[in-house]
Amino acid sequence: MLRLALLLHLLLLSFTPAGASVHEEFADLCGDGAVGFGPVFEKQPVDTIYPEESLEANITMNCQAKANPPATYRWMLNDREIDIGAERKHYSLTEGNLVISNPVKSKHVGKYSCSATNMYGTIISKEASVQFGYLDPFSTDERTTVYVKEGQGAVVLCAPPPHFPAKLSFRWIFNEFPTFIQLDNRRYVCQTTGNLYISKVESSDRGNYSCIASSHSISKSVFSNYIPLQPLTERPNRKYPADLRVKFPDTTALVGQNVTLECFALGNPVPEIHWRKMEGHLPQNHDLRMSGSQLHLYNIQVKDSGIYKCEAINSKGKDYHSAHVSVEAYPEWVEHITSKKKELHSNYTMSCKASGKPEPKIRWLKNGHQIDEKDVHFRNLTLDNSGMYQCIAENRHGVIYANAELQVFACPPTFEHNPIKTVMVAKTSRAVLECRPYAAPKPSFTWSQGTELLSNSTRLGGFDGSLEIRDVTQSDEGQYTCFASNILGKASSVVSLAVTDSTRITLPPSDADVNAGEDAWMRCAASHDPSLDITFIWSVDGRVIDLDKDSQHYERNGNSSDELKIKKAQVKHAGVYSCTAQTTADNVTASARLIVRGPPGAPGGVRVINKTETTVTLQWSRGADNHKSISKYTIQYRDDFSKDAWSNARTSPADVEGNAEMATVVNLFPWTEYEFRVIAANILGSGDPSKPSPKERTLDAVPVVAPSEVGGGGGTGRELIITWTPVQPKYHYGPNFGYILAFKPQDQKEWKRMKVTDSESKRYIHKDPSMAPVTPFDVKIKAFNSKGEGPFSIEAVVYSGQDAPSEAPAVIEGRALSALTAIVSWKHVANVEGYKVKFWTNQQDREGRAQEVAVSGMENHTRIEGLKPNSEYNIEVRGYNSAGYGPPSKRLKVQTKKPPPDRPPKIIGTKVKGQFINIAWEAVEPLSNESKVDGYRVLFKPKGNQTSTLYTTNKRSIDIPLLADKEFVVEIRAHTEGGVGAVSQIGFPGNGFILFLFFCELIDLK
Repeated sequence: MLRLALLLHLLLLSFTPAGASVHEEFADLCGDGAVGFGPVFEKQPVDTIYPEESLEANITMNCQAKANPPATYRWMLNDREIDIGAERKHYSLTEGNLVISNPVKSKHVGKYSCSATNMYGTIISKEASVQFGYLDPFSTDERTTVYVKEGQGAVVLCAPPPHFPAKLSFRWIFNEFPTFIQLDNRRYVCQTTGNLYISKVESSDRGNYSCIASSHSISKSVFSNYIPLQPLTERPNRKYPADLRVKFPDTTALVGQNVTLECFALGNPVPEIHWRKMEGHLPQNHDLRMSGSQLHLYNIQVKDSGIYKCEAINSKGKDYHSAHVSVEAYPEWVEHITSKKKELHSNYTMSCKASGKPEPKIRWLKNGHQIDEKDVHFRNLTLDNSGMYQCIAENRHGVIYANAELQVFACPPTFEHNPIKTVMVAKTSRAVLECRPYAAPKPSFTWSQGTELLSNSTRLGGFDGSLEIRDVTQSDEGQYTCFASNILGKASSVVSLAVTDSTRITLPPSDADVNAGEDAWMRCAASHDPSLDITFIWSVDGRVIDLDKDSQHYERNGNSSDELKIKKAQVKHAGVYSCTAQTTADNVTASARLIVRGPPGAPGGVRVINKTETTVTLQWSRGADNHKSISKYTIQYRDDFSKDAWSNARTSPADVEGNAEMATVVNLFPWTEYEFRVIAANILGSGDPSKPSPKERTLDAVPVVAPSEVGGGGGTGRELIITWTPVQPKYHYGPNFGYILAFKPQDQKEWKRMKVTDSESKRYIHKDPSMAPVTPFDVKIKAFNSKGEGPFSIEAVVYSGQDAPSEAPAVIEGRALSALTAIVSWKHVANVEGYKVKFWTNQQDREGRAQEVAVSGMENHTRIEGLKPNSEYNIEVRGYNSAGYGPPSKRLKVQTKKPPPDRPPKIIGTKVKGQFINIAWEAVEPLSNESKVDGYRVLFKPKGNQTSTLYTTNKRSIDIPLLADKEFVVEIRAHTEGGVGAVSQIGFPGNGFILFLFFCELIDLK
């Protein structure tokens, strides 16, 4: 279209009279006049996994582009265009988005891409896949029982069902949902196979296991049938060497990803897992999880590539495994194309560069079609070169696109968008008359003054657009005309040149020298052409001073002269101050220096040049002394534990003199990451601190702090529980920090040692089938790291766990106290910390809703409340301690009472009798399902803080004593063996009201 317009213009030009302009008809060919543009993607399709069991009957693939005129869209499936009209049953378009209705796996799986097209060209979206996700149920076949000797290792196979995508996560249920297996150094679930690994089987592992496989992509989980695990007793318990069963494979990761490497071993004792990187240290951005079974690498980088090794160790032997971790990279643009408007017949090069590993391959598209070039070079651009270009970088990890539009435009000269303006200059200065019409191809230029055609001379120059007049005189004043022409037409524009008197500085600013905090002044005056206004502009070191924004420190006044006041000058205000006197014709500048003497500037280049376990030697470069000699330096530090707070460091020498550029910081913690900064000072004060040094870690050292508060005890029989307060991280003093536990029965001499590799551990359970209950052990703990072992803690005495109670309590009595309450009592049994009283009705037992009450071991009875009326309850009692529950007592049956009537007594009269008031009520008659009324409870409640009085009576009336000038309330309830019934209440406001009742009664008698 553009090419056709250009040919038409050339044809018209041949019939156009000389001097006429035809650019109006072709404004649409000019770059600034063109308002249309090619497609630019706002949304593109993304990889989609459609769950086969989804209730949604459609898939939407996004494709939306901004374009003028609007774009039209096409879609491709596996490089074949989708005929949406012919396949309306499954496909429809919504604003460019492809909607797949009632997706069918055999038809709609594949790679999708869309194209957007308008008159300016076509762009192709990135490809996106559609896959159908599924997770089949586990096989319904009965799972075989796993038999294994106690002390041996076990592998319980998950055997996940067919699924897509490949990534699943796994958990295991023990006996019943939702009791999940808690993973520790003895139990591990491999997240690749789903298998459950138990390094050393114990009797407590007996039970049924179910594997849960979860697909987060389709939000579905499935459960396997239960797999019984049957530990077989073996005495004595044999020991087995470490045997690695979970081994991480050769792994390829992308830069920036997080990577988890797995290793887990069977063995007795439970093996410890250690990690290292061959030919180097583990990356700083690593973390050990699952008691060391997982090595997690955060934000992995190319430098982290290499061979990683895990080693499993116990007292019977060791096993190891190593594999390679490769780090590659997704394509990333180093340089890419952007949309451009270029003149006809100009030169242009499009270039794309991308980084990645492997190195990406670059390919090009124009309007959706392949271009076989590495870079796109244009010499002498034509309109045919216009279009939509795409640069595509691709390696095996992915594809990135860069899209750009190239618009080649042609335009006859026009001054519509850039008209020439009047120019005013001072005598003897230089004048530049600009002539910048919009035109393509580039036009040729000529200039005239009045009717005289100008040519190059010693005073006149340019003519490649702008006209330059040097050493202007009054005779140069007047009108000038610029003529511009190219193959499409010509145009001209007139500019006026006005010549004025020159501006001169008559009072330049003077140098000044002040201390920080003092005021300073700069003064300036100038002469100028009287027909022009003059303005003074102040700047410092080339930066114009914003007097509004910087009003805290700057103030000015003056008209033909000017004065700048620097208030309470700071070191940062020192520099070269320039006064510029400016008119619309010219400007002139004079400068002076302001010296501000103040505290020193910040030192630079702080770095560590040597380090030991507790010291570092720092080196730095002197900062500006700000015109006063530096007298001393202060060194500060912060570490991982200081929460960004800086502290003054102790140094050697203790006082760092002002001429020093090196010092040693002492009394640091080993294996701690520090940052340092340096502050210089002189007699005027301390300056700003330097930038922090790069982080440096001191060398590692043997730990010197032992764990505190060593104790423990409790637990089940045949086990010793040891607890302690972990050593704070700043006292770890090195990598691979852990604890060595030493313990022995008090009647023995040989210490048993166990190693705990988790630095945050504060509890250890040692199990031994031969251990007698409640045996006193001497226990001590020390810390270790890769450098060595520290001192032991103070010895503590810890008792092994006791056996669970073996005797059932003998229930002496159980009886109902009311419709809602019962009491039960029993005989004490030995070796208990408390009792659990369980009670339920037959209906509750079927529904599994039995209730429990906990009772202290010092008690042998309890009151049970919140029962149901007229119900038979089963009650049993069992003792418990830290080892577990003992056997239950014989079951006792208790029948609760019928409930009291739910109707309150009806008050039928009140009567004053001397110092008493008589209250009467109707009898309450119980229903067949309610307890018989055996009397009434009357509660007398005076208003205020006086004590209430409770009366009991078998009658249907009662005399209540009167209170002088006191309000009171009387409450009446029926009493039964099932409790008290509903309440009736009557209030009395005081003796005035009682006196009124008394006179009413006298009137009735008369």
